[in-house]
Amino acid sequence: MKKMFLRLVLLSLCLWRLDAMESVSVTQGNSVTLNSDLTEIKDNHLIQWMLGNTLIAEINKQEDNFTVYDDVLDGRFRDSLKLDKQTGSLTITAQNTGVFQLWINQQLKKTFLLHVHAKAVFLSVTEGNSFTLNPGLTDIFDGDEIQWKFGIEETLIAEVNKRADRFTVYDDVLDGRFRDRLKLDNQTGSLTITNTTLKHDGLYEVKRTGARFLSKLISFSVYARLPVPVISRNSSQCSSSSSSSSSSSCSLVCSAVNVSDVTLSWYKENSELSRISASDFSASLSLPLEVEYQDKNTYSCVLNNPISNQTQHLDITHLCHTCSDSVKR
Repeated sequence: MKKMFLRLVLLSLCLWRLDAMESVSVTQGNSVTLNSDLTEIKDNHLIQWMLGNTLIAEINKQEDNFTVYDDVLDGRFRDSLKLDKQTGSLTITAQNTGVFQLWINQQLKKTFLLHVHAKAVFLSVTEGNSFTLNPGLTDIFDGDEIQWKFGIEETLIAEVNKRADRFTVYDDVLDGRFRDRLKLDNQTGSLTITNTTLKHDGLYEVKRTGARFLSKLISFSVYARLPVPVISRNSSQCSSSSSSSSSSSCSLVCSAVNVSDVTLSWYKENSELSRISASDFSASLSLPLEVEYQDKNTYSCVLNNPISNQTQHLDITHLCHTCSDSVKR
């Protein structure tokens, strides 16, 4: 009975601690302020900020001493801490999730659960090209372990264990889509994907533990190679202009087949005349245009996606002719 009572007391204390903990979220590399809730520091205040059992910042008002200890814990806070000299609040350029405590005159006043979200980087490449995913390191230290993961399921595709001097790629996972396409850089931990396909499109995560923690998300988009759009005559018939019997208009169409996430546009000189878009995979697009066969302006049809484009220029002389020319032919 006594043991059960003690367990209930401990459980109540744990629940109280969780309820009293203030949760703060921030994206990795951004600054966040842990507020002391003080409007000013009194002369007898000794304010201490702790991460676990490690003192990272301190204010001793009696000695007029304001100190940040940013070289502790493998230097993860180096140049990342700033104390407010009026309120005692602590601003952190966040890199790591952790539980921070505020102590005033040896009494615990506040507890913060700081949750740091990995910063997302957006990269794109055309199918068939090679691309390097960079974790942002210049060197790998002796105690470092680095893991590259792919997709929502976080499938491990590459790993560095510096202590064991082991650099491994797991290119047979996920139906072999990475087979013979992965290469690790032994100095920086960067991962190169060669001969990319649409199956390599997705979310990549790199985590480094050891000398200094690092977490990074990379949204990697692979776009199919674009075909050159085709310009053709929409009809073999000429339509006489109402304003002049010697002039006629030409009906054209620009088309592209088996495309996705693209825009098809007609341009007159540098001005866009019309456009049509498709997001579905393997879509077919057609965009009409009416021009006068005597028009001396430059027309072009452009197919583009977010990273590349293909242009077809219009040859009016070749595709368009007058009704009398049509009869002669």
